[in-house]
Amino acid sequence: MRLMREVISGLANRIQVRGWFFACLGAVAGLPACVVGLAAVRPGFPAGIRVPVFLVVFVATAWAMGLPHGARRRGVRLANGLLGTNLPRPLTPPRSWGDRLRAATWLPVHTVVGGAVTAVTGLCLGMAVGLPWVWLAGGGEVALLWFTAPVPRGLPGAWTLLVGAGCLLVAGGCTWAGTAVLRRLAPVLLGPGAAERAAAAEARMRALAQRNRLAQELHDSIGHTLTASTIQAALAQELLDRDPQAARRALSTIEETSRAAMDDLDHVVGILREAPAPIRPQPTLAELDVLTERIQAMGAALTVEAEGDLGQVPATVSREAYRLLQESLTNTLKHGETDDIRLRVAARGDRLLLELTNSLPAAASVAAATRPGHGLDGLGERVRLLGGELSAGPTGDGRWRVAADLPLGPHA
Repeated sequence: MRLMREVISGLANRIQVRGWFFACLGAVAGLPACVVGLAAVRPGFPAGIRVPVFLVVFVATAWAMGLPHGARRRGVRLANGLLGTNLPRPLTPPRSWGDRLRAATWLPVHTVVGGAVTAVTGLCLGMAVGLPWVWLAGGGEVALLWFTAPVPRGLPGAWTLLVGAGCLLVAGGCTWAGTAVLRRLAPVLLGPGAAERAAAAEARMRALAQRNRLAQELHDSIGHTLTASTIQAALAQELLDRDPQAARRALSTIEETSRAAMDDLDHVVGILREAPAPIRPQPTLAELDVLTERIQAMGAALTVEAEGDLGQVPATVSREAYRLLQESLTNTLKHGETDDIRLRVAARGDRLLLELTNSLPAAASVAAATRPGHGLDGLGERVRLLGGELSAGPTGDGRWRVAADLPLGPHA
């Protein structure tokens, strides 16, 4: 009874109607293979091998038609639209021949199941309409496959109504069963293989790593801007009465750094939202002068020593090195003394050396100075991604030192 209720409800179910249409598409897709199979059966073949020859040629042709990657893409699109599956769209051909052969099997299966559903439902619907029609027309004989059935006039011929209703149930049951089989087999044959799932997982990991990197860059940029703006605002407030010109320069610096931070924010948020983002070159070591001038404008005594041709540093390393220096200087402004900051940047052969030192606050103990924080964690993660090494800690003479050694070769 439960199965009958499911079949009856499936007759009016929109998904089942789409499933029947999907089965009919499979029957239509198999027509070229059917034509080739019929052409392969020569008139001189013995009667006993004609059907086997037709079936072998038919299946082989349908299977070959399913080998192209486009056939798999269309199969996935139709299955998702008409069967209600949720298969991932295959963007590239399968990497292994096993996955290709498995996907190619879908077309013959779709053709055979769809052809059976189309034939049975077509016959049942024809009988469900034809038998009552003959009875209402005054009776007569109806040919049913290999036999004929008399349809008398009047009440004795009312059996055609029962048979018609039964035919409708058979048609609904066949559609339900065929749709269920196709829906069950679609993920098995059209779904991603082990290699494709591994590639998809790797792509998701890369996307997640990229998003984490962007979040770290946004944290560094906004943190630097807030620190610089706070210091400049305090400086402007202090100089407002004594030196209005210096106060205006401090406010101008706040405006410039805030605008740069807004550009970074628009850029990163646009990428995370998968929307077009403003195209703006990311800062590199070529803009080191701009960064150091900004720090010096905050009242910090910063000495810079550059060695080598920084313009020849690979773009990836140059961008990350700029971010490293920006974050390190921001941490220095937050936690260290700004009366004697020394920055050294040296490009030697296949290595890039970054070193930043500053005086520790007088009240800071060695234990407090060596306590790790989120800033150092972020710096260490950047350096490790580039294949380099980071060291940070007190030097023993009352100063704090952060040094990074970055390769300019394969990791770049």
